[in-house]
Amino acid sequence: MAIQLGDEAPDFTQESTEGTIHFHEWAGESWVVLFSHPRDYTPVCTTELGTVAKLKPEWEKRNVKVIGLSVDPLKDHEGWSADIAETQGTALNFPLIADADRSVSELYGMIHPNASNTFTVRSVFIIGPDKKVKLTLTYPASAGRNFNEILRVIDSLQLTSDYKVATPANWTPGEDVIIVPTVTNEEATALFPAGFNQIKPYLRTTKQPNLK
Repeated sequence: MAIQLGDEAPDFTQESTEGTIHFHEWAGESWVVLFSHPRDYTPVCTTELGTVAKLKPEWEKRNVKVIGLSVDPLKDHEGWSADIAETQGTALNFPLIADADRSVSELYGMIHPNASNTFTVRSVFIIGPDKKVKLTLTYPASAGRNFNEILRVIDSLQLTSDYKVATPANWTPGEDVIIVPTVTNEEATALFPAGFNQIKPYLRTTKQPNLK
């Protein structure tokens, strides 16, 4: 059965470029981005891993741990890591799981037989500190991921987990947000001292509540 939103992220123990990972223990109280790659020594994956490494300050700012996965063995990961550092200008600064037995890939449904019986697709799982899956994305092997979008979604997830709001289409941090329909106007007045704009009874916007 495919992992769905709200499910507990399956725990696992697997080797990585930073030693043995006991996933739930490693995650601790952080948010987690777990993302898979079709295989080592491939061009799109190389650019992705370099991009994620360069974004380390952004992950840390949001209390996010990132962890990659490929179905190749650890010795291949080590050689590939050197190529990533050389070509992308940034060394890996997060663990890359060596899932040679495909146990984690199968656990998370990262292998899609109609795309490839052998390699993982470009899966993304965003997992909250409660170990629940908050978002899943699946890209084909040919399309590199937009990690700025993943950061934007994390900003939305973290905001909406703390306040009774949702984020509209194309929202970016600092823009107005939507008050969820279950909040009455009386409650909204108390919850959002900046006030709100009622466009329709079901569509009310307010300033992002956690802005300083």
